[in-house]
Amino acid sequence: MKRFMLGVAALAVMSACSGGNPFVAGDGDGDGTTPPGVTIPEAVAGDMEAFVYDPASNTLTISGVTLDDTPFTAVYDRRPALDRPGYRAYSAQDGSLGRHTTAYVQEIDGVAGAVAMSGGQFGHHFGGASYGRDGDFDPPDTTVAGGLVHYAGNYIGMLNVAGDGGDLLPVDPGTPPEVRPRQATEVTGSIFITADFADMSVDGVVYDRLARDAGLAFEDLEIAPGEIAEDGSFSGDVTQDNGASDRGDYGGIFGGRDASAVAGALFVEGHVTGVDNIEEHGLFVLGQCGTPGADPVCTQPHP
Repeated sequence: MKRFMLGVAALAVMSACSGGNPFVAGDGDGDGTTPPGVTIPEAVAGDMEAFVYDPASNTLTISGVTLDDTPFTAVYDRRPALDRPGYRAYSAQDGSLGRHTTAYVQEIDGVAGAVAMSGGQFGHHFGGASYGRDGDFDPPDTTVAGGLVHYAGNYIGMLNVAGDGGDLLPVDPGTPPEVRPRQATEVTGSIFITADFADMSVDGVVYDRLARDAGLAFEDLEIAPGEIAEDGSFSGDVTQDNGASDRGDYGGIFGGRDASAVAGALFVEGHVTGVDNIEEHGLFVLGQCGTPGADPVCTQPHP
């Protein structure tokens, strides 16, 4: 049984020393921890400090998301009705008047990621994301194929906007709306990432974005060119308008044999035309084109 135990250090806002969120050391023995030195951009990590995911038993534990449950580390409940393409859904709510948090998680070839967002209460939301891998970075042989590799699949994002509330615990009739919790809404979409393992760079796009509860289509997000580090991690800016508008940050990590999978997350704000104070935490866990179960978009006349 493989468990993914991925943890980040305290957020920079809670500590004078920042520069990233190092994972706990890993030894490649299948416990899902990640080698030391890998960092997650502060904005991307947000309020999440760690998660433990066991795909076999369908359990998810998250630390650090403020007010998601009574303990600092909360065990989330599986919510199949909230599943979205490519991701398993979980939620936590301590009681009818407790803050509700939705989380999504996925794992492919020993690479895993999770995102969580509260639905908001008393005018405030909390959320964040984390990712990591089991084992070391194993890039493909660039002398054979040139090093250019594609990844494609589904994207899931969480907005600081109230959704339909279908997963909320019931409240008594007449409960004042000012004290009622809300359930976050999600954004589904597709994502395509290109990695050049010869010059160690990455870029991509998140497209076909839909806010499901509202039925609204959102603008694409551009994964601006970024550098792949020696440990297989990467980070950079999320942009729009052909790179003219900087909307936030992304980060990720490659894992599996010949970098067969990638997991990453992003944080953006001010990215929806006509909507003020909008924020989004997003997650992607993707298989490499050409591997079993690859996304249909990978099937091209000249792969």
